[in-house]
Parts: sequence; structure tokens; C-alpha cells
Amino acid sequence: MAVSWRSWLANEGVKHLCLLIWLSMNVLLFWKTFLLYNQGPEYHYLHQMLGLGLCLSRASASVLNLNCSLILLPMCRILLAFLRGSQKVRKNNDGKSHVTCVHVAAHLVNALNFSVNYSEDFVELNAARYRNEDPRKLLFTTVPGLTGVCMVVVLFLMITASTYAIRVSNYDIFWYTHNLFFVFYMLLMLHVSGGLLKYQTNLDTHPPGCINLNRTSSQNISLPEYFSEHFHEPFPEEFSKPEEFTQNTFVKICMEEPRFQANFPQTWLWISGPLCLYCAERLYRYIRSNKPVTIISVISHPSDVMEIRMVKENFKARPGQYIILHCPSVSALENHPFTLTMCPTETKATFGVHLKIVGDWTERFRDLLLPPSSQDSEILPFIQSRSYPKLYIDGPFGSPFEESLNYEISLCVAGGIGVTPFASILNTLLDDWKPYKLRRLYFIWVCRDIQSFRWFADLLCMLHNKFWQENRPDYVNIQLYLSQTDGIQKIIGEKYHALNSRLFIGRPRWKLLFDEIAKYNRGKTVGVFCCGPNSLSKTLHKLSNQNNSYGTRFEYNKESFS
Repeated sequence: MAVSWRSWLANEGVKHLCLLIWLSMNVLLFWKTFLLYNQGPEYHYLHQMLGLGLCLSRASASVLNLNCSLILLPMCRILLAFLRGSQKVRKNNDGKSHVTCVHVAAHLVNALNFSVNYSEDFVELNAARYRNEDPRKLLFTTVPGLTGVCMVVVLFLMITASTYAIRVSNYDIFWYTHNLFFVFYMLLMLHVSGGLLKYQTNLDTHPPGCINLNRTSSQNISLPEYFSEHFHEPFPEEFSKPEEFTQNTFVKICMEEPRFQANFPQTWLWISGPLCLYCAERLYRYIRSNKPVTIISVISHPSDVMEIRMVKENFKARPGQYIILHCPSVSALENHPFTLTMCPTETKATFGVHLKIVGDWTERFRDLLLPPSSQDSEILPFIQSRSYPKLYIDGPFGSPFEESLNYEISLCVAGGIGVTPFASILNTLLDDWKPYKLRRLYFIWVCRDIQSFRWFADLLCMLHNKFWQENRPDYVNIQLYLSQTDGIQKIIGEKYHALNSRLFIGRPRWKLLFDEIAKYNRGKTVGVFCCGPNSLSKTLHKLSNQNNSYGTRFEYNKESFS
């Protein structure tokens, strides 16, 4: 089916516009810097020595400065919560590694050219100490060279450890190597302070390429010899005297040696602002999260899921937001984000999260909170409160799911444990749905295990009963899908009869589902929210952009997890 331009603009327009602006800034900055070092008179002698490598290294460096400053902004979680406003904020740093390769390759050529094109006329311009010096010495004995090599190693470790295979197999490796970004920025600050590349400061008294008569006289070199040496051409025979030559040609004569000075580190100007902003936010977050929470209860759910309910003074959050948990007894440095499944309200201060037990961190955390024999049991903190380890939270932070209550119609699709962002929304609707714009919610939950539905089965039953009692049965449309079955095809328990009638075996037929929603909500805008595997997300994303004959527009939002 054809793509709907209205839906495409709503879902992709802002993303592509931001990408276009970002690409334009990179191209413009690269080209402007390239021309400066290629044609700028202050870099005439440096360009003669290094050639194209100088232009490419400095142009790519300017692009890296821009991206090294921009990449810090998405790391400012509080700032991002204000900037995003909705799901349309995207982080894209795919081009950084490619520009880094260009920058490194150009500097390798520069190191070779410094050695091969060593000039005795401009000693202070040389990075090499003598002609044909081993370029490897320039890489490992100078501050820019050594810090550059270290930055390449750090960046390589961060990129390789960020791959999906390593994140899944050993998350600790990803976590600790990713925090090397602080080392990277410290090396970057040192890298630009070496002052190897210099520009000419006395352009007025020594125009680039001019003939210095003082040098020719002090070195007993005649003008014809100087001309042949520096211009690689014989002195014109038709001019018998040097004065006749200088009067009839455009050769510039100067009486002063060129003077050179190292550039001010432009990188400091680029990254100082974002880096100070990031450090200030980290300090604020540290102060805010310095007080531990009080754990109210810990509940073990089927399919290796654990629920923690807690309270903290003056803690406020909105449905769909997430927090970061830090337990020093598990790991002194490691922390993990978890979506709130229960938010504090005006009448109750309790909030909670659900954790899927996967990986070493969650396993150690579970062993600290739950006794080995605990199954579907609740531990009251007033009896065993001292046995709980200290737990700190940072947040809350915004996510796309906050917008689900701001649509008149929302379609929320969850895959497995991806239901957690919607649990806080359902809890909020259970408390009071009238203050929000939302008037119809389609809730689709796909699980492989029938027991997984019990995580929030009670919540779904209470929500269903509430709207039936208020004569609003069409407010929430619940559909549960069991993608795999081992013979049990219903949720055990008499109170779950309402859910069993909405339980389907197999996977949803997404195209028919979208057509049904479009037909029932003609000419309206439907917010589509997804938290689940990438395959599910891609399917919903594609369907949201497609055209329909009912004039319904689907605006796509998503949160992915690995």
C-alpha cells in the first residue's frame, strides 16, 4: 500500500530535517576549514610542507569538534527531557567513526611529510628534528601523537564493546568500556595542546612566498641562485640585473623572516560548554540521588520477574518515565535504567519497578532482596527492613510513552517485559482518567509464556471492571496474544475470566488491526507506542506510514530494548 504523506511527515519529517541540518553543518564546516588550510596565506608554508594531508586532517578535525560537542548533549538526560517534548528526538552518531578514520589517516600522512619535507629554512615550523626522521617517533614521542594513539584505542574499545553481541553476552564489558568516554575527553583536551601545527603571524611584513633579501645576502646567495632553488626554474636570461627582474615581474621582496605561532586549541571552545553542562548535570544528579530509598516490598513474579515497591521523600514522576537503580552492594559503579510501573500520586507516595532477571547484575540484586525459596511471595519491610541493601535511584527521566496520555486515541503495543512502560499508564488511568486527553486506548500485549500475563493480570482486570462499572466499556480495548503454547491456553484463576476472553493464540495480524482501528476512528490521529523487539517495532513503524482509505493518521513512537 502507498505511503501516506501526512503520516510520513508526522513520523519521519522532524527526524529527516534534523539529519539534513546535521549533515549540512558537517559539510559546510569541513569545506570551510579545508579551503582555509588550502588557500589561507597564513598556512602557505605549512601547506607546502604537508600538502593535502594538512587540509584533510584539519577539516576532519573541525567536524570531530562539532560532533564531540553534540554527542554530549544526549548524555544530559535532564536537558534531553526538556528538549525532546515528544518522541521525535533522535541520536545519530554513525558518521563519527568514519570521520575519525579520515582524521587518523591524514595525520599519518602528515607525520611522514614532516619527516620527508623537513625544511632548514623554517626550523620552528618543523615537527621533525631532522630530515627523514622515523615518523613513528613523531607518533609516540609527542603529546599530540601519543594522545591520538590512545584516543584511537579507547574509541575502538568503545565501538566494539557497543555491538549487540557483546552487550547481550557480557553487559559488564559494554558498561565499563563505555564509561571510558571520560578518558577520551581528557585525552582530547591534551591532544590539541601540543601546538604542532603553526600559522604565520607577520603576513604584512613577510607576504607568503616572498624573497627575503636579508637571507640571500647573509648566506652569500645570489638572487638567481635563490630563484632557482625556491622556484625550481632557471633565472630568466633576458634580465641582466636583479633590479630589472624585480621591476618587470610580480616577485615580492621582503626584509623579514616569517614568524610562526601555534594555533589556539579550537577544540576547547567547542566542547567546553557541553562538557561543563554535562558535569553540572552529573553533580546535580549525584546530589539528588544521594539519599537512599525505603523499600516497602519485594515481590517475586513468574518467569523470573521481580517487583520492587519503594518510597522516597519528595519524589515525583509521570507515567511512562524511568529511573536508574544503583545498588552499591551489587556493584560500586554499575547502574541500570528501569521503567516505572507505578508512579506516586497525591494520595500515595509508593512507586515501583519490575525487573526481568537476565544477566549477572539482576541475578545478584535478586539474591540480595529475595530469599532462595521465595516464589510468588511478598516480604514486608517492617519485619526484615534491615536485611535490605541500600538502594539509590536517579531520576525520573522522560521517555516517549509520556505522550500516550496526550492523544485522544492511543495504540500501545508491548512485547514481553516491554509492558512495563504501559503499566504505569494503566495504573494512572485506574486512579483517575478524566484529567487526560486520552479517550480510547488499544492495549496489545504479546508474550511467549502464559505465566507472563500474571505480572499485571490483576491490574488489567481492575481496569476492565472499572470502565464497565462507569459505562465506558470502549475506553480500553485489551488484546492479549500468546505466541507460543505448551498446552495451557488460559490464565488460571476464576477472577481472570475477563482476560481469558481477550486471550488469542498466535501473533496479531497487524495489517487487519490497523485497518480496524482506522475504520473505527475515521479522520482522527492515533498515537502508536511500541516497546518490544526491533522486528515488532519495524512492522508497526512501516504500517504507521502507510495510507488508508479512512483518513486516519498514525503517529509512531517507540522505545527499543536489547
